[in-house]
Amino acid sequence: MELFKNTNFDFLGKKWPFIIASLILTVAGLGSIAMKHGLKYGIDFKGGALMRVKFASEPPVDKIRASMKGDVSVTNIYGGGAQNEVEIGTELADERQLAKNRADMETALFTAFGQPNSGKVDFNNASQQTIAGALREPLAGANIAMTDQQLQDLAANLTSYRDKQAGGLVTNFNQLASVPGVNSSVLGVIQNQFYLAPFHVLQTEMVGPKVGADLRNKAILATLYALAGMLVYIAFRFEWIYGLGAVIAVFHDTIITIGLFSIFNEEVSMTVIAALLTLVGYSMNDTIVIFDRIRENLKMSRREPLDVVMNKAINQTLSRTVMTSGLTFLTVIALFVFGGPVLHGFSFALLCGIIVGTYSSVFVASPIVLFWHNYADQRRPKGGSGAPVAAAPAARPEPVRKAPSRAAK
Repeated sequence: MELFKNTNFDFLGKKWPFIIASLILTVAGLGSIAMKHGLKYGIDFKGGALMRVKFASEPPVDKIRASMKGDVSVTNIYGGGAQNEVEIGTELADERQLAKNRADMETALFTAFGQPNSGKVDFNNASQQTIAGALREPLAGANIAMTDQQLQDLAANLTSYRDKQAGGLVTNFNQLASVPGVNSSVLGVIQNQFYLAPFHVLQTEMVGPKVGADLRNKAILATLYALAGMLVYIAFRFEWIYGLGAVIAVFHDTIITIGLFSIFNEEVSMTVIAALLTLVGYSMNDTIVIFDRIRENLKMSRREPLDVVMNKAINQTLSRTVMTSGLTFLTVIALFVFGGPVLHGFSFALLCGIIVGTYSSVFVASPIVLFWHNYADQRRPKGGSGAPVAAAPAARPEPVRKAPSRAAK
């Protein structure tokens, strides 16, 4: 399927606006990183604790931040089915503070939003074993006979209802009347032993600073190794200048994408590194397709100037580029809008990378090759008139056949 047939756009003639835009984005991104003293790393890179909490109503962000000690980030979560949820993150400088830090965060939440009467247990954040233990003696005191297995089943039914049907947050004890094993007597005991905190801790992640630094270093090395491997492959498959042009274009895509993360204050995590590596492969594949078509055209059009051959190759692959990038872009937009906070960084990186990577294959990688060949031709002694023509990469010239002399005839 071809969207464009027999097009003849002068892509290389319009390269300078895109090159200038790339320079502006690169300088703006690096400037933002320098002004902010580095990127905004996620918990998995910088180390610390990250707690995701759901509230019964609109989260009081200022009160949450005021209740925590130290440098704490509190972020509202939108999209992906999230409702009245926040992420609370703290940094750690000592591995030994991990467990204490998590306990301090939970204590601060319970102090700020918990029940003043400490004699009751918070139902919304209690485990199955805690619920069973809190009900054992009160049920016996209320003459409600239950075996140990029945008590465990009751606790399992209560936590299952809370986590699956109530979304982790029960706002009224009467909601528990429909739980199997709960009658009016059992419900009365539950009301006497528990209270309903207006929040529920959905998830807690903890990463030590040393582990985070190790992950960050390995992520950088993985990206550099990928670029080096691709440079070697393309230099072997085409010419070294083609490999260098492709790697510079991919490096350009990565730098601009990371700069946009700094400009928009987005968090860099392991999922973002996965997106960047995906972007490296995606952009490189697009560049190789164009380079391969340039090589084929050079074999058939040896006497045409290189810029004409390159423009022809880009026009011939235009339909493929638009269809591949366009369909991928639509998928990434869906991930960005509906993917929720877990996929936000991943989809944002791909969203920026697809746009930058698509035009870099045309307006960055190809001009680098063209510039080098023009530079090399200017330094090469000219044996005759006319514009120099670049040879096809990795292609052996055919021997020149001499016309038979008249004597031979």
